[in-house]
Amino acid sequence: MSRDFSPEADTAAEAAGPAAPEAGSPAAQARLDGVLSEGLRTELVAFRRDLHMHPELGNCEYRTTAAIKARLEKAGLIPRVLPSGTGLICDVGTWDGGRPMLALRADIDALPIPDTKTVPYRSTVPDRAHACGHDVHTTVVLGVGLVLAEMERAGRLPRPVRLIFQPAEEVLPGGAADAVAAGALDGVGRILALHCDPRVDVGRIGLRTGPITSACDRLEIELSGPGGHTARPHLTTDLVTAAAKVATEVPALLARRVDTRSGLALTWGQLVTGHAANVIPQHAGLAGTVRCLDLPAWHDAPDLVHTAVDEVATLYGAESEITYVRGVPPVVNEAASAELLRRAMVARRGAYSVEDTEQSLGGEDFSWYLEKVPGAMARLGVRKVGDSARHDLHRGDFDVDEGAIKVGVELFTAAALLDRHVP
Repeated sequence: MSRDFSPEADTAAEAAGPAAPEAGSPAAQARLDGVLSEGLRTELVAFRRDLHMHPELGNCEYRTTAAIKARLEKAGLIPRVLPSGTGLICDVGTWDGGRPMLALRADIDALPIPDTKTVPYRSTVPDRAHACGHDVHTTVVLGVGLVLAEMERAGRLPRPVRLIFQPAEEVLPGGAADAVAAGALDGVGRILALHCDPRVDVGRIGLRTGPITSACDRLEIELSGPGGHTARPHLTTDLVTAAAKVATEVPALLARRVDTRSGLALTWGQLVTGHAANVIPQHAGLAGTVRCLDLPAWHDAPDLVHTAVDEVATLYGAESEITYVRGVPPVVNEAASAELLRRAMVARRGAYSVEDTEQSLGGEDFSWYLEKVPGAMARLGVRKVGDSARHDLHRGDFDVDEGAIKVGVELFTAAALLDRHVP
C-alpha cells in the first residue's frame, strides 16, 4: 500500500485488517494503490498551505479561483469560472448526454477571524483564516480532478465527473444557490462532498444516512426607545433591560413552542447597546442564528421568532424591528449516495475507516444541491491519531493533519470508479 502523509493513519486502518472484497469486485477494482505519486502528494500539501496563507472571504475568492483554474488548465482540463467571477466548474471527460454525471463539490472561502496558530503557513491576511477546512476541501477536489484526468487519458474513467469549486459557503444563504443557477448541476445525477471534522482521526470518515447537518438562519433585531437618565428608568424605556430580556427569554419561549425533538435553537452572537454608564440608550441591537434539525420546524421558525420577539419587546416597552434571513435547510444524505461513500472508503482502507456520526447543528449550503439531485456528505477525519485534545471548527487555532488530503483524494476517486455500480 502506498504510504500516507501520516503513517499513523495507515497503521490504524491496516490494524483492522483488509476490507476483503471479493476478487474482481468493484470494491477490489477501486483500491487505488499508488494512485497518488509522491510528487503530487507533496504538491497538494503545498497547494493547501498556499491557500491557507492567502484566505479570501465569500464572493471575493479571486486569487483562490485563479490558482485552481491555472492548475486544472495545466492538467489539460477546461475550467469555467462562474458568472460572479469567483468559483468555477470543470468536467473531467466529455458528457454525451447519456447517464448523468457524478459531481464532487468543494467550498473555497475563508472566515473573518484571525489565525492564531504559530506555523509557517499561518494566514498572511489580517483577520482572515481558513478556520473551517475549506482549503482542505478545495485541495482534495483539485487532487481528485488531477488523478481522474490521468485516468481519463488512459481510458480508465468509467464516465465523466464534474468538479464544483463553490464560493461563499460561509455567506448566508450560501453560494451553492448561485452555482446551481449558473448550471453547476446541468447533466449531474449525483453529488458528493466532504467536510473536515476535528473530532475524527485522520484515515477515517464519519458518515450517516439522513440528516447530517441542521438548518441555519440569521436573525438581527433592532430595539428602540426614547432613552433617558439611568436615575429615572421609570420615565422611559429601559432599553438595556429590554435587550437583556429579549436575549434570555426569546430562546426560552421558542423551546416551549416547538417539539423539543426538532432541535430548534436560537443562539446570540452579538448584543450591542449604550455609550455611557449613566445614559439609558435609544437603540440596541442583537444578532444570532436560528438552527433546527428538521424541515417542518424550520418552515415554522420565522413566524415563531417574530411572535416571541414582539411579545417580549412589547412587555418591556421597546419597539422592535426584525430582520430574519433565510439560510440553508438541513443536509439530508440520500441512502444510495451515503452507501457509495461507505463502499469507497471501505474498499480503500477497510471497515475500520468508517464510523457513525451524529447530526450536527452546524449549517451547510451543500443542502441546496440536494434540493435538486441526490447526494451525500462525509465528515473527513483531520485529527492526528492519538491526539486527545478537544478541537473545533471556526477557531483561530484550527489546523489539520495533512494526511487527510490523501485520504480525501482516495475516497472521492474510489467513489468515482464505483459510481457506475450505484443505481
